[in-house]
Parts: sequence; C-alpha cells; structure tokens
Amino acid sequence: MTTRIEFTEFGDPDVLRPVDLPDPEAGPGQVRIRVRAAGVNPVDCKIRRGAFSGMGGPDVFPQTLGNEFAGVVDQVGEGVSGVSVGDEVLGFASAEAYVEHLVVAPDQIAPKPADLPWAVAGSLSAVGQTAWNALRELRITAGETLLVHAAAGGVGTVAVQLAVALGAKVIGTASEGNHEYLRSLGATPVSYGDGLVDRVRELTPSGVDAALDGIGGDAITASVELVQDRERIGTLVDQEAANRLGIKRLRGARSAETLGELAALCASGELQLPIWKTFALKDAAAAHREVETGHVRGKVALVVD
Repeated sequence: MTTRIEFTEFGDPDVLRPVDLPDPEAGPGQVRIRVRAAGVNPVDCKIRRGAFSGMGGPDVFPQTLGNEFAGVVDQVGEGVSGVSVGDEVLGFASAEAYVEHLVVAPDQIAPKPADLPWAVAGSLSAVGQTAWNALRELRITAGETLLVHAAAGGVGTVAVQLAVALGAKVIGTASEGNHEYLRSLGATPVSYGDGLVDRVRELTPSGVDAALDGIGGDAITASVELVQDRERIGTLVDQEAANRLGIKRLRGARSAETLGELAALCASGELQLPIWKTFALKDAAAAHREVETGHVRGKVALVVD
C-alpha cells in the first residue's frame, strides 16, 4: 500500500487527508519513484482553497497536490532506457507528488547529486525552474538592476542568486527580519510598504531595468513606476494586473535538463535553497498552515521515511 494526501472538498488545511491506496505500477515508458521528499508551494495552498475552481471544467474529487519531488527509482517500465532501479532522482509532476509512490515519465526526472539533501532535492524544481525561466524571459544581463518582490521566498531566493551570478545588481523587497538574509544572498534589501518607490530610487539613481513580482497588487504598481519597459516586468501571481497593465505573466517551461543543471549548482554550493521546515507526509495540513503564514524563508518540504 502507498499513502497519498488528497482532499474531497475545497477549504482550509484540515481538508487534507492521508489515504492508503494500492501501489501504482510503472507501465510501458514509465518509472515508479519511491518518494523521499516533496516540496510545498503557495500554489498548492491556492488549489486546496479552490482558487482555480472551474477553470478547467467541472471540479472532480478527490484531488491531489504536489508539483515536485525527489526519491529512488524502484520500478522501471518496459521500453525505458537510461534509468535503473536504485537511481536517486529529483523531478517534477502535476499536482500529484504528495505521495509515497509516484509514476512518471523518464523525461520528468534528473539524477540527484549524492551530496544534495533529500529535502532540498524535493523542493527545487518549482522554484528553481520558475526563477531560471523568469530571468530568461526578462532578459537579465550583467550590469543591469533587477527588482525582486518577495525576495526571501522560494522563487525569490533562487532568482536573487541566479541574477547575481549573471552579474546583475539585485534589490529585493522583504520584511525587516529577512534583510540580513537577502544580504547574504547578494541582494540589497528594501522594506515593503508606503514609500517603496522612493526607497528603491534612493538605492539605484540610475534606475531599475527589470522587475520580478511574486506578490501582486502594490508591488506591480511600484514596478510600473520604476521600470520603463513593461515587457521587462513579470508577475508570477497576478494575471489580472498582467492583462490590464501589459506586463508579462511569467509561467515558464519545465525540463529535466534545466532541473539537472540547478541540482548541480545546489550540490556544488553555488546555489542555496534553505529549507525552512520539514513535515511528515501525513502532516501535510500543518505544512500548508506554515506556508500560509507568509513568513517562510526558502521552502517547506514534506518528507517520507
């Protein structure tokens, strides 16, 4: 039997329940993963609350969650090459990774470096690939100034470091308690709230070249004031503002190749992804409550013994 977290109605974190099911089997062209860790992202909480209800048609229950994972291959389907039982991997899925055993296609996984902790590996794909693709879409280059909103969160943490590695100057918005953390990543911190535009202008008199938003609302308003080219303002969360103001709604593709590169950077120490807290799989509701505090630095992960 395998345990999966699911929910049969939208609501607060208490709708999440562990359910025991028969082990899935890897079919032709598939591999089965014994999951060791799965990342918890704000979008998981939105799905659970029903934020996307009806967008893809009638809601069907039960529903599952989880877009990223790490684990050990324990079954290989017919026709699969280059993957063996016992391989340690990390990968991406579509709202199904809160589970002990997961069946995926081989092009959804990349080798896990031996030195990469399970919780980090299982939490890397969503924030890592989102940040990686966002910097490409915003065309960040050396010598430019990038403004990152919610810079201490998962995507912000990775985006700051990747932008600094490109040679960009990064200004990151965060609460006061996260300012020293942002400095450690190479960013210049600035506080949220009234007067943000003036504070940013004081830090960079030459102007801001691009902005990456992970909050929406006032953060986008400030970005529009600070960045001349709206094609270089991107939001991860506010579709309405993107449509209304003509800025980018950042989505980004996922690939095993990109994930492998990010994993190598983490394993070498060139990229940090702090794990704020870990929870047992059965305690997914508690993990969601932690994420919804809005004060997570880095990532929250579910771990499977």
